[in-house]
Amino acid sequence: MSDQPSIWYFEKVDLYELLCPHKVPHMAETHTFHYYDKDKFIYFPDDASSHIYMISDGRVKIGSYTDDGKEIVKAILGKGELFGEMALAGEDKRADFAQALDNKTTVCPMTIPEMQELLAENKSLNLKILKLIGLRLRKVERKIESLVFKDARTRVVEFIKDLAMEKGQKVGFETMIKSHFTHKDIASLTGTSRQTVTTILNELRDDNILTFDRRRILIRDMELLK
Repeated sequence: MSDQPSIWYFEKVDLYELLCPHKVPHMAETHTFHYYDKDKFIYFPDDASSHIYMISDGRVKIGSYTDDGKEIVKAILGKGELFGEMALAGEDKRADFAQALDNKTTVCPMTIPEMQELLAENKSLNLKILKLIGLRLRKVERKIESLVFKDARTRVVEFIKDLAMEKGQKVGFETMIKSHFTHKDIASLTGTSRQTVTTILNELRDDNILTFDRRRILIRDMELLK
């Protein structure tokens, strides 16, 4: 199932601006940013779920490991996005890992009591956080369905389409995605290879459906992409 109700596409709401302790007057003085070099882990599976994290700069990979040690990438998040939110849903220990993908990745941690205080003061945030958890759980479900039932080309095309629906900006009749995903990132998230992703994107460019560079993807025709 590729279509979803529009209620799930709320990530353009900048939760970082609403939740970061550095932007809350009575919390700002007691909080410090945490910095991580590329490939450093922010937390591991089975660590205590004691904090919610907001990304101030850089990218963070969320994933897990199979019993035989194979890495499964669940999400790659960028500036302004939150992770570790399952702690609010009663998670005692981390089921996933969080790993910095860029040098000097900067995150702002918030304890569960601090988050609960902000949620109590701003009731509308409760729905936003609920949507965030629901969206990410749905994405995991869809990824599993895609890996089982769809070929590599369909998985890559649907990833781009979903990215456009969530974060794309209309530019005339075209849709622009300011993307922080490399071809390797897209491959990890779609269960394909970097070479396959590059081949598919080149084919779409040759068909004049989209263009791309390291900073953006410009979709010329969403209908043709579908």
